[in-house]
Amino acid sequence: MDLPAIIDLEASGFGRGSYPIEVGVRLQDGSVHDILIKPAQDWLHWQPSAEAIHGISREHLAQHGKTVREVAISLNEWCGGLILYSDAWSFDSSWLGRLFDEAGIVQRFKVDTLMRLLNEDELARWSDTKDIVAQDLALDLHRAANDVQILSETFKRIKAG
Repeated sequence: MDLPAIIDLEASGFGRGSYPIEVGVRLQDGSVHDILIKPAQDWLHWQPSAEAIHGISREHLAQHGKTVREVAISLNEWCGGLILYSDAWSFDSSWLGRLFDEAGIVQRFKVDTLMRLLNEDELARWSDTKDIVAQDLALDLHRAANDVQILSETFKRIKAG
């Protein structure tokens, strides 16, 4: 079974002013890529509740993150021409838009909702299956590379019945 390419982003918080801080992709060949994003100078929004969820501090991003331009270039290199699927399409698309706008680079891939690839029965089983997969894989949640692996395995199990 061919698995779709999947993308996941972690962010500084939710709502107006939030921005991406980490992006993970799992490509159709099974490779997983992950990058921490150094906030642009005027990206100031920060919610301590979001940091508590993903466990990434602003200081850690400043020290270990790549610039928005470096991240945009890497994403285009890995994903150019592809459709990537997200389980949080509206948020992830918005944060990607902010990243590419700040970088001044055209996004060379598309993002769509992962739910579009599932029928009604599969959608009904998604949440419970995802919980089981997360337990089975024993990965920390709310880190982009881990989340794309969990989403991919959930998709695989749902489609396998």
